[in-house]
Amino acid sequence: MKRASAGFSLLEILVAFVILALTLSVMMQIFSGGLRNAGFADDYSRAVLLAESKLAELGAQPAEGETEGEFGEKYRWRSSIRPWAGDADTLGMGTQPLPVRLMEIEVRVAWGEQGGNGSREVALSTLQLASAPGP
Repeated sequence: MKRASAGFSLLEILVAFVILALTLSVMMQIFSGGLRNAGFADDYSRAVLLAESKLAELGAQPAEGETEGEFGEKYRWRSSIRPWAGDADTLGMGTQPLPVRLMEIEVRVAWGEQGGNGSREVALSTLQLASAPGP
């Protein structure tokens, strides 16, 4: 009489562990990639909010020139305010001088290593009316 085997062989257990290990390593890579992308999205959203805030601040009284600074330790900003170089006919101004002029305000917010592969940057720009320079 032959007895029926009641358990798994050592080879079957080893194969099951190898399959489990491969599956878990792939799942961990997917999970860590998702967390990394969530971190990138958070950084990007925060940079956009900071850039919008700086645009609003600079738009209150646009003075021509370039400035730069930092938001804490992680984010750096650079702004540029210059007269808009667009076509006045596009706006229907014609040749009549107006008491206002359009200023282009651009804000760039960067984070990560400067000049490195991990460096990221967001740029926002807008047009703002400012009083024309006196005669």
